[in-house]
Amino acid sequence: FYPSPLNESQLAAVRHVQAAQDVAIIHGPPGTGKTTTLVQAILETIRRERRVLVCAPSNTAVDLLTEKLAERGVNVIRMGNPSRVSDLLLEHTLDAQVMAHKRYGELRSLRQTAEQYRELASKQTRTFGWEEREQRRHLKEESRAMHQEADGLERYITEDLLEQVQVITCTLVGASNRNIRHLTYETVFIDEAAQALEPGCWIPIAKAQRVVLAGDHQQLPPTVKSEKAARDGLRETLFEKCIKRQPEASRMLQVQYRMHEQIMQFSSEQFYDGLLVAAPTVAHNGLDAYDLQFAPDLPVEFLDTAGFGFQEITIPESRSTANPEEADLLLKRLAQLLEPYDQAEHEADPLSIGVIAPYRAQINYLKDAVEENDELSGLMLHRQLSVGTVDSFQGQERDIIAISLTRSNSHGEIGFLSDIRRMNVGMTRARKKLLLVGDSSTLGSHPFYKAFLEYVERVGGYRTAWELQD
Repeated sequence: FYPSPLNESQLAAVRHVQAAQDVAIIHGPPGTGKTTTLVQAILETIRRERRVLVCAPSNTAVDLLTEKLAERGVNVIRMGNPSRVSDLLLEHTLDAQVMAHKRYGELRSLRQTAEQYRELASKQTRTFGWEEREQRRHLKEESRAMHQEADGLERYITEDLLEQVQVITCTLVGASNRNIRHLTYETVFIDEAAQALEPGCWIPIAKAQRVVLAGDHQQLPPTVKSEKAARDGLRETLFEKCIKRQPEASRMLQVQYRMHEQIMQFSSEQFYDGLLVAAPTVAHNGLDAYDLQFAPDLPVEFLDTAGFGFQEITIPESRSTANPEEADLLLKRLAQLLEPYDQAEHEADPLSIGVIAPYRAQINYLKDAVEENDELSGLMLHRQLSVGTVDSFQGQERDIIAISLTRSNSHGEIGFLSDIRRMNVGMTRARKKLLLVGDSSTLGSHPFYKAFLEYVERVGGYRTAWELQD
């Protein structure tokens, strides 16, 4: 191995990929550098294999990998249409590569001449006898023959490009694109595999002898619209099945570079067997390290609304749930937290803030309330604050994450808050500060939230809403 910026668990994962006979899994919890590791594994693989296929379920993920590989000087072709239009990406699409080919000039002039002949053939003439008819037939035939020659040349150029390429990137379905349908590979890599439906994964896997899956089955699962299909097993991904059936095929990345260690610790205990470690650069990197004005601060803070009578309400039109009083309390605490923050002093490194709620109705209420608050709406205007569902923050991170848990009722009903993987994603978006507001009497009936309440007590982050009353 040549010197590499990877840590020990990342290197172990790359070595594991190199040694695997048929299946290797890179399990990348939040902030552990999964993409970096995967790119390194691909670079190692193309040193030994002439061409590899790299796929992901979403265009966004394919684009990211294409850019990272291109930056490392890899000869990569992106099949299909990029979702983002960056110069670097466009340059690596098949169309752009065809246009950059040394024989493209020939192809273009063939097409142009063929078009000119076709136009000549369809021109109206005043005298239209046998000669004109023959000439027209001749032009049409010439045009057709040239078009066929051009198609043949385009196929040759495409074959030539694919013959020399090191990496082909595409979505799972894109692996059956007509230009690459006939190709086979020694190794196929699938990123975000824990968000990919199993049938989609088999499209690229069928073309290879080895598969490398990368992802995290403790974060968002794929979206399955049909409840019946989900129950019948479509919700369980190939990634999960492999990890369950062949745990030895998996290597977990253990050092995370995103969160303060107190933000990381609860997630690590609940989902990753307590194995996650915070890199020294982030372990104690709370708001107080960003700016002393914030000291003293709690990296993880839970504001308990139990006994406050903040009842959830159901919005009849959308059948969604909102809790306006809880939303107001969350924004009040957020505004209070941001009081010492001086934007002018931090122009080079502005704070980023995400406000998350599980229900659409609560998000709508939060957005309206933010707009009415001068301080917060200013941050929103400068794109420093965003409000959305957990799904909209997947793969992203913010300095401060504030979550309104919304549910508050006397029956202890928490609805789809019981999808704890979603909550794992929400909590692990935060770098320096994680603030949650909720009703412990409703949430405490679920073992995950009960454990969370015990955790915040343990790290000194538990507060009651009474403390915030004027």
